[in-house]
Amino acid sequence: MTKPLETARTALIAQLEQADTFDIAIIGGGATGLGVALDAALRGFKVVLLESHDFAKGTSSRATKLVHGGVRYLAQGNVALVHEALHERTNLLQNAPHIAQPLPFVMPAYKFWEAPFYGAGLKAYDLLAGAAGLGATEFLSRNQTLQTLAGLNASGLKGGVKYWDGQFDDARLALALARTAAQQGALLLNYCPVTKLLHDKGKVVGLQCQDSETGTSYKIKSKCVINAAGVWVDELRKQDGAAMHTPTADIVAPSQGVHVVVDRAFMPCDTAMMIPKTADGRVLFAVPWLGKTILGTTDTPRHDLAREPAPFKEELQFILNESANYLTKAPTRRDIKSIWVGLRPLVKPAENSGDTKTISREHTVLVSSSGLVTVTGGKWTTYRAMAEDVLAQCFDANLLPTRAAGVTKSFKLVGAQHSPSAANTHRAKSNPSAHNMSVQNLSVPQGLHSYGDEADVVSQLPGQQNVLHPGLTEAMVRFAARHEYARTVEDVLARRSRLLFLDAKLAATLGEAVAQILQEETHTNPQLDAFMALAKQYQSLP
Repeated sequence: MTKPLETARTALIAQLEQADTFDIAIIGGGATGLGVALDAALRGFKVVLLESHDFAKGTSSRATKLVHGGVRYLAQGNVALVHEALHERTNLLQNAPHIAQPLPFVMPAYKFWEAPFYGAGLKAYDLLAGAAGLGATEFLSRNQTLQTLAGLNASGLKGGVKYWDGQFDDARLALALARTAAQQGALLLNYCPVTKLLHDKGKVVGLQCQDSETGTSYKIKSKCVINAAGVWVDELRKQDGAAMHTPTADIVAPSQGVHVVVDRAFMPCDTAMMIPKTADGRVLFAVPWLGKTILGTTDTPRHDLAREPAPFKEELQFILNESANYLTKAPTRRDIKSIWVGLRPLVKPAENSGDTKTISREHTVLVSSSGLVTVTGGKWTTYRAMAEDVLAQCFDANLLPTRAAGVTKSFKLVGAQHSPSAANTHRAKSNPSAHNMSVQNLSVPQGLHSYGDEADVVSQLPGQQNVLHPGLTEAMVRFAARHEYARTVEDVLARRSRLLFLDAKLAATLGEAVAQILQEETHTNPQLDAFMALAKQYQSLP
């Protein structure tokens, strides 16, 4: 077993100080930026990635936890997007089987026409997937639907349709990408915001950043600068435009997605529910995840770009009302364990309709006259394809020498690099029982299995017998600090462990213990007070 790279901040800062010129400087440590960092590093480029907060702190840790082709996009006629996503889904499941697994979904039918209508669409979904399919769509009788989807409201139920998609742990996938990119030679730093773009003779030639912990600023030279700041890309684009004396219009129309977490008792099964059309035309999911059930999501325009956006009262009520229509036991406000919000960086059309459900989910790559490369839009499932597209645009703009693509298609991420069974986890058609084995990992609470083939490394650290809470040990906190870039209590309890997203009140009770361990490991302020305030927000209902 190869020992994982250490992420001691002093060593990372020293690399930043000693570096001359990078080939690529990436701004933003979410799905897109991290995907580009890994792809570029594997192609032999000298890469630095800077994140203003923690990796996946924004949108990339707040997904609905689905690796999917996008059934609703097929209904919109976006066949190309669905086709790409279905094949990227397979790549992700194979490259990170400890983080992403197949998941069965049931679409219940309460009207006689719904099962044949939606079933036909899902059969088309299967056809688009082809060999990348996870299992055939099945029509279920009323009794089969109730047996498969425990907790479903039986009143008026006619039957259902079962299909397959994927599920993952978004924040831990982001960490796996960061650590795999570092393993391949990339330099990644969280808590190091970019404060300024550097221009020379009308071209972007680098950037200035600041270490949030020390306040020290650094100037970085780079042949190519990539703006992958998610919903915040327009801020950098405007800075670039001001330097070039070029008016710059916003390209992002943020959409807010709210997720509500309740106990597994409301839907005690390892199957997800998908309602394709709710009262206002939105999709409703009820997804089993890490021992709880996630209900969501909304699609509401939001313009203030808060780092921790709060849900609107009407959004929460929408989710509760719609859930009550389909679950035997209707969740109430008192049942909510955690509520969290993500901002989607949707790309504005030429004339914004104001309805984010109609705005493109596809990504966009722009190269400004100064050479600043901006990427936004897209979704987690297609992060790998997005990264390839970004680098292709860099080559086309003569910012970098062309190097062959495809290096990440079958490259295993950390945690799946030494397991002999990693390549064989995905056996949808030849061995249906493989589904059950895989689904269980993300249906039960986190534990050592979440680390894949690094589980032994974690268990050998001090404190493995000190269980802070089932699924979280002192050793896991030490591993987060030593090998996973964790600096604060929030980093550990929100993204290395997912407890804040699963049960905010419980997470708050562990804050002090985690802070003490982090203090020993990092010798810096673990920001306990800030975490306690955040945990309170995740419990607060509008």
